Amino acid sequence: MASSADNSCWKLWLKMLVGFVLIAPALFADDLESDSDEPALTKQDRDFWSFRPVGTVELPPGEFPEWQRNTIDRFIGAALKKRELNPAEQADALQLIRRLCLDVTGLPPTADDLNLADSLSDQQYSDLVNDVLDRPGYGEHWGQHWLDLARFAETDGFEHDKTRAEAWKYRDWVIDAFNRDMPYDEFVRLQLAGDQIAPENPEAIRATHFCVAGPDMPDINLLAERRHTLLNEMTSTVGEVFMGLQIGCAQCHHHKYDPISQHDFYRLRAVFEPALLLQKNKSVTVLRDVMPVKESPRLMIRGDFRRPGPELQPQVPRLFRFSDLNASPTEKSTGMRLGLAMWLTDPRHPLTARVIVNRVWQHHFGTGLVDSASDFGLMGSTPVNQQLLDWLAGYLVREKWSLKSLHRLILTSATWRQSSVLSKDATPEEAAAWQLSLKGDPGARLLSRYPRWRLAGEAIRDTMLAAAGRLNRAGGGPGVRPPLPKALVATLLKNQWNVTKDEAQHYRRSIYIFARRNLRYPLFEAFDRPSANVSCSARSQTTTAPQSLYLLNSEFTLQCARATADKVDITGATERDRIKATFVRILSRPPTDAETQIVSRYLAQQREAEGSDRESPYTHLCLSLFNTSEFLFVD
Repeated sequence: MASSADNSCWKLWLKMLVGFVLIAPALFADDLESDSDEPALTKQDRDFWSFRPVGTVELPPGEFPEWQRNTIDRFIGAALKKRELNPAEQADALQLIRRLCLDVTGLPPTADDLNLADSLSDQQYSDLVNDVLDRPGYGEHWGQHWLDLARFAETDGFEHDKTRAEAWKYRDWVIDAFNRDMPYDEFVRLQLAGDQIAPENPEAIRATHFCVAGPDMPDINLLAERRHTLLNEMTSTVGEVFMGLQIGCAQCHHHKYDPISQHDFYRLRAVFEPALLLQKNKSVTVLRDVMPVKESPRLMIRGDFRRPGPELQPQVPRLFRFSDLNASPTEKSTGMRLGLAMWLTDPRHPLTARVIVNRVWQHHFGTGLVDSASDFGLMGSTPVNQQLLDWLAGYLVREKWSLKSLHRLILTSATWRQSSVLSKDATPEEAAAWQLSLKGDPGARLLSRYPRWRLAGEAIRDTMLAAAGRLNRAGGGPGVRPPLPKALVATLLKNQWNVTKDEAQHYRRSIYIFARRNLRYPLFEAFDRPSANVSCSARSQTTTAPQSLYLLNSEFTLQCARATADKVDITGATERDRIKATFVRILSRPPTDAETQIVSRYLAQQREAEGSDRESPYTHLCLSLFNTSEFLFVD
């Protein structure tokens, strides 16, 4: 027989249950109302600068006619004149050649490149720009910029971080697309709908790996949850990378700042839903429509995959509906992703061209004209020069979306060719103008001088290997695994870093090193390589103790220093010649007379030091130069 206390508990529980049933509609009313009512767009919503079409831009007057070289300089010159600033003089030839090669290819200049410095004419410089853009290193270097955006890795991530056996094929596709100067509009369309554009072409299908390149958990128990997570991540990335909008903020509620509703998010997501076929314990590598489409797309209340809301039709966001989603379905395909890709690359789209020219500008100058490169919305940064941004967007479209044409325009401008430091031979007037530049444009955002920037970890490694004469220029193929410290490998599961047997492969370019999501190559991690778990539009630029410790003490740096020393320690050469060869190999310039004297004394002291187990004096010299600011930074 139940006690009175038990009866009391049951009565209390029953009252709570009845009460919950009575108030439940009120508790969820806000959810249902907010997720079924879509806010109307206003004129104010549409009038934000980046949401308006790219129109015809009037060219400003040439404020510095003797300085300017192309249209870019007219815009920059006008902005500087308005603030009573003057542009800097052109960088010296050696500095310019090093900057050009590292900016375009991520590799130091060759001996033939440096030989041009003695008499570098404008025509020779233009020819060199064309030559460098045509080198395979261009696609490898700029391909890495895109892989950062694509959150590319060769593993799934999460606890088991299983390998995606053919992910490297997407990396090679990106590199090849850049080197062939694939028009950017085609580049976009293939990554969204390659299987619908050319269903019989394996390379076109491979391009769609962009959409599913992010982290995944193939062993999750609930496929519905996995599908929801992947679709949301994919949709968010497409909006972020191609349109520069944080559309993902609308997956749980209407966007708090931009006029993007939750309905907009799930309509856009619906475009991809038929193409995501999941299998337990198997990674998704490409997109391909599964026909016929069995389920109707729905808005997910509060972004919860267990709470499907009203049905929606696939469509582009209302704010940019200059045309609807024009799909051409077939028996094997919905055609919706191709319709989306065509809409994105329509010249009337206000964001696509603006976003990519801003990204290109960012990688040439360190910061974009809009420094929030993946956020052109209301919470993004105001353009430092909107007229120039819009003119460049129009230029790209007029040039049939050729990124190499855009690079060429930037690299041949007087703006890009400016010095980043004051010349030692500067006149008092030039020194005074330089001080005004430092005061009026402290971060060089207005480009009154060239903003120096630090090499990425990949370029640091590649440049060291090039100086050592060890860089293996073979391209393509599965990622290679150079040796890692045993303590680091011990943190991984078994067989997650099996060292590549062919030692020559260890010296491939950094883009070909196996990209594991749960373990970054130590040098890359020290120098701020992103995790590949989310799209990265701009890498961090930290200054930390591990960076110096790695460059000074790692086995890799020591091996490169030894190999470089062997290259310059040539029998019969004078000490001055060897010192010069060392500086040219590592810093791409000869030493000054003062530097030669200092290094000569240093080498003599090293030779007099006791102990047969000491490294070669030239090894110490190379190690020192690898650790200089001049090696790590581009002026």
